Amino acid sequence: MVRRLTLLGLTLAPPLLLRAQENYEIQVYGSDTVPKGATMIELHSNFTLDGRKQTENGVLPTDHAFHETLEITHGFTPWFETGFYIFTSARSGEGWQWVGDHIRPRIRVPEAWHWPVGVSLSGEIGYQQRGFSEDTWTAEIRPIIDKQMGRWYVSLNSALEKSLAGANSSKGFIFAPNAKLSYDLTKVVTAGVEYYASFGDLTHFDDPGKREHMIVPAIDLNLSPKWEFNFGVGIGVTHSTDHLILKMIIGRRF
Repeated sequence: MVRRLTLLGLTLAPPLLLRAQENYEIQVYGSDTVPKGATMIELHSNFTLDGRKQTENGVLPTDHAFHETLEITHGFTPWFETGFYIFTSARSGEGWQWVGDHIRPRIRVPEAWHWPVGVSLSGEIGYQQRGFSEDTWTAEIRPIIDKQMGRWYVSLNSALEKSLAGANSSKGFIFAPNAKLSYDLTKVVTAGVEYYASFGDLTHFDDPGKREHMIVPAIDLNLSPKWEFNFGVGIGVTHSTDHLILKMIIGRRF
């Protein structure tokens, strides 16, 4: 399992490492949306301890890069939200740089329908500078399914990513599944494993050695209904994936 299976769906972004999400927003999404009238602000802080050390196809190295992403999500109805992302990167010798922006509307199946699992669907479109991605404009469709079973929680994000402008714009949709499995150790502490992957074109998967797979043991702290905290260590298991990443998410609901 590679980049996360609990929060329901990893998101949409450019092709850097996790392609759509890269090393900027390493998160598996859950099916819940932000309540009507509420706003969620999240800070995604990721540091690549062992990544690409050379510029490849015009894309800067990821080794020892610090990525900071600001995510602002507002709930417009009980079943519809929209999120906005600002991606930034800092690395020795390169300074602090703006990478790009994405917007992500999402709808969910209302609780009143009493479905046995949580279901939502997000779409994402955005721009990233050429120095950080082979594709400057990308889009994503992400079906999300999750389920809480006592202390156990499982989430699956079956993302489909598409380059709109750039080196891969002539290709079809990329299959990039994410998932999370977690267990509530206490009312406050939840331990789990997240999985992030990219298999290549949906109609013709890449050779096994070129696929991206990352496993992320993670801890979630349920400190308050208003706060969100997640910390994990990402371990890449193929040559196409950054080998070691630290990631942390701090969020506050208003």
